Amino acid sequence: MTMRDLKNPGLRQPAALYILPFDHRDSFEHGLFGFSPPLSAEQTQQVKVAKQVVYQGFLQAGVPLDSGGILVDEQFGSEILQDAYARGVLTACPAEKSGQDEFEFEYGSDYQAHIEAMNPSYVKVLVRYNPAGDAALNARQAKKLAGLSAYLQTTQRPLMFELLVPATAAQKDTSGDDTQNYDTHARPGLMVQAIHELQDAGVEAQLWKVEGVGERGDAEALVAAARRGGRENAALIILGRGADDAQVKRWLEVAAGVPGFIGFAVGRTTFWDALKRWRASEITAEQASAEIARNYSGWISAFEAGRSQGN
Repeated sequence: MTMRDLKNPGLRQPAALYILPFDHRDSFEHGLFGFSPPLSAEQTQQVKVAKQVVYQGFLQAGVPLDSGGILVDEQFGSEILQDAYARGVLTACPAEKSGQDEFEFEYGSDYQAHIEAMNPSYVKVLVRYNPAGDAALNARQAKKLAGLSAYLQTTQRPLMFELLVPATAAQKDTSGDDTQNYDTHARPGLMVQAIHELQDAGVEAQLWKVEGVGERGDAEALVAAARRGGRENAALIILGRGADDAQVKRWLEVAAGVPGFIGFAVGRTTFWDALKRWRASEITAEQASAEIARNYSGWISAFEAGRSQGN
């Protein structure tokens, strides 16, 4: 079954999709609060409150229901997912265990029951996959992901695939351990190759969530990869990767001008500083949410400006 055969009566592939992702678990537990699992009930509640601050920022931004959405986890965001569903907000929920180099299901063999319970608009996976990396690792991941993909097609649920292509040791040496050099010269082609390999392994994603590229030609190549072989309904969004504002804006502007890129999912760059200052009692929760709303709205403005210039 190709993506043109996948029909989900509860979802239209939107013309624009602006997602605020805050499904980070390890980052919230360790980075924001300094907690170590297993968390106590009180610690869990603190993380939930922090995610509510982000969610309130999303709501304050007032983005139309046909283009705005959230990505949040079941562990700390089940109440948020329920509220968003009641409001008609597009939702996405992760299936992967947080902070792992190799893809693993958060809830093991019970993952299907959790997907059914949360009933998100998209099921999201984050996967680190470098075609030049460990072949056995890549094969293990592809097999698990193909199984998930088959289940999602059977149940008519779309897959949001977050693809990260970290440099291998050899690629770091070749690029002089220069991240920008790797991002510019090596990563774009590796991303295309990774998408091809995953598709050939049976992974069908309706939405690819990818790292940004600096050249229009590279963005066009990613669209062509996502839509190869009759997958005309596939689309792409840009992730933020925790980069600074200027870098994220550049990625958004490049992608926005390329048909097939429909938006973004920028998380930590949107909310992290605000949450850190809220945790330090430098600002109130309300002020933090307002700052998050402004940042999120700013990415929308940048993407829409890039789309206008590119058309």
